[in-house]
Amino acid sequence: MPAAVEAVRLLRERGETIACAESLTGGLLCAALVDVPGASDVVVGGVVSYATRVKESVLGVDGEHLAQRGAVDPGTAAQMADGVRRLLDADWGIATTGVAGPGPNEAKPAGTVFVGLDGPDHRLRSEPLHLDGDRDAVRRGTVGAALSSLVATLCE
Repeated sequence: MPAAVEAVRLLRERGETIACAESLTGGLLCAALVDVPGASDVVVGGVVSYATRVKESVLGVDGEHLAQRGAVDPGTAAQMADGVRRLLDADWGIATTGVAGPGPNEAKPAGTVFVGLDGPDHRLRSEPLHLDGDRDAVRRGTVGAALSSLVATLCE
């Protein structure tokens, strides 16, 4: 995946590290990064927080926020990114949460996804996605979009 190669290259040039917090992607995002030669210089690790309780207990997402807004929410994605960055002591945290399908979840349709990003400036970001296709297409599309967002942010 070209965006993964570029992300690893940019992080290496900057001397920075990244950690992944994943829900609907279930480890695909971290796997895309570690598929790149040299990834061991920049990828710290990842947390697959598929269950909402793991988002709260491991990543530190606010329980009241989860109760009011749910797991499929821009604020949840941003808090996941912040949580994994802090938990694994990385410069960057990137997170994915959403509905892969086939049906809706939390009254949100399949293809509703949020990508969270937190970096050294601690300015939390969250990007909404609306993806089409089956479960596999939504999950893979999320990984591609997350990596593209990371690259764009690193190039700012």
